[in-house]
Amino acid sequence: MGETGREALLAFADELRRLRQQAGGPSLNSLVAVAAARGRPLARSTLSDKLNAKSLPDWDFVTGYLGACVAYAEQAGIRLPAELTDQARWEAAYWRLLAAADAARADDRLATAARAERGRQAHAGTAPSTPAPFVPRQLPAAVRHFAGRSAPLTALTALLTEPAGPPGTVPVSTIGGTAGVGKTALAVYWAHRVADRFPDGQLYVDLRGFDPESSALSPAEAVAGFLEALAVPPERIPVGLAAQAALYRSLLADRRVLVLLDNARDADQVRPLLPSSPGCLVLVTSRNQLPGLVTAEGARPLPLGLLSPAEGRELLSRRLGAERVAAEPEAVDRIVAAAAGLPLALAIVAARAATYPDFRLARFAAELTASRGALDAFSGGEAGVDVRAVLSWSYRGLDPAAAGLFRALGTHPGPDVSVPAAASLAALAPDEVRRPLAVLTRANLLTEHAPGRYALHDLLRAYAVELAVATDSACLRRAALCRLLDHYLHTAYAAALLLHKHRDDIDLPAAHPGTAVPAPADRDEAWAWLAAEHRALLAAIGLAVEHGLPTHAWQLAWSVNTYLDRVGAWTDQSRAQELALRAATAAGDRDGQARAHRNRAVACLRLGAYDEAHEHLERSRQLYAELGDRVGGGRTELNLGILAERQDDHRRALHHAQRAHRLFEAAGHAQGQANALNNIGWYHIQLGDHLRALDYCGQALVRQQQTGNRYWEAHAWDSLGFAHHHLGRHRDALDCFRQALALWRETGERYYESVTLMHVGDSHLAAAEPDAARAAWGQALDVLDQLGHPDAALVRSRLDAAPSAPQ
Repeated sequence: MGETGREALLAFADELRRLRQQAGGPSLNSLVAVAAARGRPLARSTLSDKLNAKSLPDWDFVTGYLGACVAYAEQAGIRLPAELTDQARWEAAYWRLLAAADAARADDRLATAARAERGRQAHAGTAPSTPAPFVPRQLPAAVRHFAGRSAPLTALTALLTEPAGPPGTVPVSTIGGTAGVGKTALAVYWAHRVADRFPDGQLYVDLRGFDPESSALSPAEAVAGFLEALAVPPERIPVGLAAQAALYRSLLADRRVLVLLDNARDADQVRPLLPSSPGCLVLVTSRNQLPGLVTAEGARPLPLGLLSPAEGRELLSRRLGAERVAAEPEAVDRIVAAAAGLPLALAIVAARAATYPDFRLARFAAELTASRGALDAFSGGEAGVDVRAVLSWSYRGLDPAAAGLFRALGTHPGPDVSVPAAASLAALAPDEVRRPLAVLTRANLLTEHAPGRYALHDLLRAYAVELAVATDSACLRRAALCRLLDHYLHTAYAAALLLHKHRDDIDLPAAHPGTAVPAPADRDEAWAWLAAEHRALLAAIGLAVEHGLPTHAWQLAWSVNTYLDRVGAWTDQSRAQELALRAATAAGDRDGQARAHRNRAVACLRLGAYDEAHEHLERSRQLYAELGDRVGGGRTELNLGILAERQDDHRRALHHAQRAHRLFEAAGHAQGQANALNNIGWYHIQLGDHLRALDYCGQALVRQQQTGNRYWEAHAWDSLGFAHHHLGRHRDALDCFRQALALWRETGERYYESVTLMHVGDSHLAAAEPDAARAAWGQALDVLDQLGHPDAALVRSRLDAAPSAPQ
């Protein structure tokens, strides 16, 4: 027996003798008598031989000796330490002893062979070689063209320098992510990079948690494979998972081994494979989140997301060559976008392009564009390299509720979905939908990128749509779509009225049963909801147009108009109203057309497209006249006045404001009259009649305060301040402007906040306060730069020309 085996045998004999001593130190004859009485006879010579480490014991001797010592201690009234009576501990120690002995015998055989080889080489005149000790090196080959992932690689490397945990614990990291995202590629690539940090070997097993062709590997099968890799002969592998796991942990004690558990289905499949040596490290990859390992074993979760566009380009460059990729940057960008950041999808396209090196990349980009996100373009001909097949392995493990929700989520246009929106798709209460959402998230078919907000990438969405078409009836899919649009319309409408409670009402269609309509509690909550749903709302308008739901389309656009206008999202506002107009026109809805024309004109005004704004306003005015809607007509006249002002025709602007006042008066609309009075006063300022302006704007202010319209009250304060400024009453002007600013900030109106700040700066300059003027203009410039508004150039010119205060 070699030195290592001899040391293991001596250590085992020490434990046998320690047990005898703790049991009261019975003589060998006493142990022989107790063993005979128990029906498990032990020979005195055998006891002496094993206690003095003269030969290896067998398992029957170990169990018989253990029982005899325990029985003797009980007779003597001695309570043995629990560790000395734990049969599992003895079993683990025994199998570790056998493994060491087997390894020693293997070393002896190798040494004998080496001596023979040295003799042969000496006879042949060649240099002898020394055989290397056996160490498992089970890692599969790394991906040749691995790209990106610098942050996850850094996070994994940080595990190597973390302080050691309590005794008996081992660092564990769980790498989670959706199918095809490159979990195994990352784990294997990193494992090879740090293999030298684990000189006692690297163990690898594919647990087949999502293999469609065969069942998942049981922990017992995995442990048995590891034991074989650790040189335990098959006949020495114990029966039963507990004994196998104990032996496995014993063999890894005090060793530095990296264990990679790939494609795990759940925590129960993993736990028996965790060593207890702090020198080891375990990586687990799974399409499911494994919260049980994080909670109980303290595993570090490492969620793996999609590749960034830059990482996608890097991957293609490594696979296809830097020159080929650099030659067609636009085609490369289209390929990367179509693959939605999924490494598997990019690898499939790259493989096809590599197969045809003479084809331009633009051809492959055109194929992907023509496929419109369908998964056929990402088929590599085999299940393991076919995006649809790989995604199906995750889907098949879902329960019916989660599977149904996943299919329904394909209807959602993105970019992410809230809990109430998901509940509406599934016709469930929000509390009920949380469980299937959690199931999908754990399966990495969804990502909860922010609390209560879930996203699925474009290829997953395409797969969900395919499944829905194949599984669910057209009627069922249409009902889910209608509930989703009802959710957005009714919630957005309620939020819009909180932002601008004096807007004219519209008649909404009744929401379908099963629709979740959370009611924002106040203006702040309404604003937060609209901000969170900004992109989803715009996408919902397009979805309504696409599926022939014109009322939803124009009413959604109407409901988000105030928010988009106040945050300065005028390009989005213009696009939304363009879709609304198209839908209302196709449906012959003249009220919807009139509103969409006017709101589209507002966006054109903000963007400086004055001719287009005039066309929309004239058409809106005509439609309101045909409908006999004086209030709508009055609002259009006010917008025509603003357009005339932008074109420096202040008399025409005054004319439109006066027409608006008459229409509002005829309709008995007090709010509209107050708005018109303020505009009439404003245009008098532009025409130089400042005292008359104060009269009109003062009347407007009183009426706005009576009606509680904070938005238009701010306009009135700004107008009054501007009139005072032109009359040389700069302190009065600044007081008015401060009132206006407070209201603009309360209502979230950024653009008009910048206008009033410019007025503040003008008044400070006129009052010989250049530093205060520059400060106000600087604040205005910050707002306009955030909005991307062309008026920023005007403010910069004022700042450049403004004098500084004398020192």
